[in-house]
Amino acid sequence: MSFTSFEPVTQRLHRSELAVPASSPKMIEKAGRCAADVVFLDLEDSVAPDDKARARRNAIAALNDIDWGAKTVSVRVNGLDTHYTYRDVIEIVPVCPRLDMLFIPKIGVAADVYALDVLVTQIELEQGRAKRIGFEAMIETALGLCNVEAIAQSSRRLEAMCFGSGDFAASTAARSTTIGGLNPDYGVLGEPDAGGRRAYFQADPWHAAQARIVAACRAYGLRPLDEKLTCDTKSDLIAHLYLSASQENLCESLGIPAAKVHMSNARWREANRLTDRGLDLTRQRAVGDVLQHMALRRILVARDMLRPPETWRP
Repeated sequence: MSFTSFEPVTQRLHRSELAVPASSPKMIEKAGRCAADVVFLDLEDSVAPDDKARARRNAIAALNDIDWGAKTVSVRVNGLDTHYTYRDVIEIVPVCPRLDMLFIPKIGVAADVYALDVLVTQIELEQGRAKRIGFEAMIETALGLCNVEAIAQSSRRLEAMCFGSGDFAASTAARSTTIGGLNPDYGVLGEPDAGGRRAYFQADPWHAAQARIVAACRAYGLRPLDEKLTCDTKSDLIAHLYLSASQENLCESLGIPAAKVHMSNARWREANRLTDRGLDLTRQRAVGDVLQHMALRRILVARDMLRPPETWRP
């Protein structure tokens, strides 16, 4: 191991993250009762330009009036290339003590995070805010991926990073059929069999990008988050995605729809092979990527809280 190391940032239970358009008070109210560990109120992609101001007011009311319990509550602000971001921050942060995190989309360079860090720090100092706001960054452009290691070191407010394949595909002019989905023409041929025939294996066009984000997060103490799921994501696909994500050390699925939250939490638990008592311990310690900490893994094994390897799914 290198003598240089980076301590993990603020830890949170982060198995599932529900995306809620801030333009819909009805959906926001339902989100307050859901089982997701994290809820983010979206001011960006799910809100039309004419609804931005109203959505911002809805987010303020929801943060102050709804009992969110132990959930982490975040607001996804608009991209820094728009004129909405400034007001998203200065109108919400000063008046919402319940706010835990800001979700920043389309980060391209470390200075993007730094700019918001300066603004939020000044607000916190002026307000005498006791709770420090964390950041979650979304890497969804070619520029962002090229600078992901610098972005990971840009601010100690930054707690997590995730990948956005939809805008990334547009940024790189990739041909994708669905958001986060595979292209049937993207794959490799296997070795020829005895008859000279080669089997075709479909490949994941986003794996390299996700792996680079995971490496940057683990190197600098952040939580790497999985790709978001959509309302039409099938149950069998969710099961596979969680098992796959657990092998790549991703913490959770971002933006999962409300109908899939219970499945999301259950699949996270199954993929990480926790027994009931092991899950209780992770709740008590409120550590989202708890299985990545070898000390806690040893505790789980010693106390018979980690299922034996022979019971693991292949």
